Amino acid sequence: MFPIRDHNPSERTPYVTIALIAINIVMFLLTASWAGGMVRLWEDLALYPVAVTNGANLWGLVSHMFLHAGIFHIAGNMLFLWVFGDNLEDQMGHLGFLLFYLACGLAAAGAQIAANPSEGIPMVGASGAVAGVMGGYLLLFPKARVDVLAIIIIFIKVFTIPAWVMLGLWFLFQIFGSFSLMGSDGVAYWAHAGGFLAGIVLTAPLFLRRGATGFWDRTEGHPPHPEAKYPRSRIPQVRR
Repeated sequence: MFPIRDHNPSERTPYVTIALIAINIVMFLLTASWAGGMVRLWEDLALYPVAVTNGANLWGLVSHMFLHAGIFHIAGNMLFLWVFGDNLEDQMGHLGFLLFYLACGLAAAGAQIAANPSEGIPMVGASGAVAGVMGGYLLLFPKARVDVLAIIIIFIKVFTIPAWVMLGLWFLFQIFGSFSLMGSDGVAYWAHAGGFLAGIVLTAPLFLRRGATGFWDRTEGHPPHPEAKYPRSRIPQVRR
C-alpha cells in the first residue's frame, strides 16, 4: 500500500518539507552513477555503524539522511514525507519541524547501530527521519483520511482509510521485518521502527500542550481545519 495523499492539506506553505525534498533530490542526482556520477561522495557520506561505534565518520549520522540507493528508494521516501510532513510542520512551525526531523533521523540511526554495531555495510536514506514524521502524524491525527493505492498482484485500487490503520500496519510490518529473515534483505527495519517511536515521543510534548486527548475531542483526530474534498479517483480497477 502506498499513500498518495491525505485529505488535510496544510493551511500554510510547508517550506521545510519542500526544502528537504529538494535537497534529497539534488543529492540523489549528484551521487547517482547515471547522473552526477559523484559516487565517491555517496560512499563518504553514508553511515557505517562499525565506524561510528569506533568514533569515526560521525558526520554520517546526519549526512546519510540525504542519500538514497535508487529511484524507487527516494521516490517512496519523498512521497511519504510529502503526504505526512506538511500537517506536522503546520503544527510545529518551520524551525521546530526541521529540528524534529533531524532528531528522528538521529534516533533511527541510533536504533540501527544498536541492533548491529559491527555492521560495515553503508546505511543511507531518509526513511528513519520520515518514519518519525509518520509517528508524529499518527499521534496528532489518528483519524485523518488518507488515500492509499493498493497493488495486489493484478488488482489496482485506490481507497481511503484512517491514518491509524495505514501507519499502524506499516509499523507492524517494520517490527515483523526486524525479527524475521526479512531483516537480511538490506532494509533498515530497526531504523524505521526507531524513527517511528522517536517521532511519537518527540511529538508528545506538543500533543500535551494541545490538550492531549482533549485535542482529539476538539478535532476528532483530524488536523484542525476543514478537510479537502477530492473528486472520485479515475484510476480504474484492473481485474483478471
